[in-house]
Amino acid sequence: MLAKRREGPDLEFSEWTSIGYLIAAALFIFGLKKLGHPRTAPRGNQLGAMGMLVAVITTILDMQLAEADAEWTLIIAGLVIGSSIGYWMAVKVEMTGMPELVALFNGFGGAASALVALSETWRYIEGTALPTGLQLTVTMVAAGLSALVGWMTLSGSLLAMLKLKGGIEIFGKWIKTPTWGPSWLNGVKVLLIIAAFALIYYGIDNPTDKNVVYALIGVSSLLGILLVLPIGGADMPVVVSLLNSLSGIAAAFTGFIINNSVLIVAGSLVGASGLILTFIMCKAMNRTLPDVLFKAFGGSGEKQSLTRTKVGSDADEVAMMLDGAQKVIIVPGYGMAVSQCQHQVKEFADLIAEKYDTEVSYAIHPVAGRMPG
Repeated sequence: MLAKRREGPDLEFSEWTSIGYLIAAALFIFGLKKLGHPRTAPRGNQLGAMGMLVAVITTILDMQLAEADAEWTLIIAGLVIGSSIGYWMAVKVEMTGMPELVALFNGFGGAASALVALSETWRYIEGTALPTGLQLTVTMVAAGLSALVGWMTLSGSLLAMLKLKGGIEIFGKWIKTPTWGPSWLNGVKVLLIIAAFALIYYGIDNPTDKNVVYALIGVSSLLGILLVLPIGGADMPVVVSLLNSLSGIAAAFTGFIINNSVLIVAGSLVGASGLILTFIMCKAMNRTLPDVLFKAFGGSGEKQSLTRTKVGSDADEVAMMLDGAQKVIIVPGYGMAVSQCQHQVKEFADLIAEKYDTEVSYAIHPVAGRMPG
């Protein structure tokens, strides 16, 4: 652990901490509200980032005022390294690579929650601050669920990232990510889920058994891989959205473990919004979530050869078609994502709307339109 929990906190310190966490939670909620519309989405991102900054500063000040025994070098190093990696990825990754980046960030979120749960569990294994009675049961259940969802999210997100990318290059050889899911694999998934809950139940009576921790990590990671392995094609956006929801749920469970209210609020917001988005996307495809997870419909590992005729046009031809057009529908696709010409498209739409009084609208697929291309 980076810091020891203080016993009997001063009321004044506790009040300031609660106020800081309340402000952070409010920023998260308002940020999520702003994300509901394209025009206010950038502001929503900013509010969410501010909320996270307030939460981090509040936690650090709380530790400082409480004179906690903290490894400040590790804390500062973690903040600097994590922020640098996140900024570098956001700047470096192309727009067409955003789906893979989102999947990777989902995995990182699940891993962070799982590692916090592992840290708390390891304290109990070493015999430090081992709770008793109902507190032990609640803590071990929360830690077990956080580990289950967190490691499952990490392994599933990494596989989802490779599927979206198409494969991985190893020693100069491109290896395609497989899509494989026979019907009997569903039974294996159910058995793994039962095994995970059995391990959590066993861990309540044996909180110092290291083998339970190792087994739960293995079962959860394997479950994440098997859940994503049969899925591909048009179902991948749904999987990424579901993994995003799971990363939030893992964070909420972690908040119960370390008694952190802002983590519970933030995790619940991410989990609920991600799950709602997942159901909306499933409805848009006329499918249910169980169908996506347990029926191999989204793609296959077989190669298909297609012959297509390229249809081209030039600016003059497009201008002639638009001259006198009463209604124009713009379909954003892969080309716009690659060229990053969204601002030019908006200027073009405003131009023909003002000059020719043309009605301009956009045709965005409810599922595929959420991912570039």
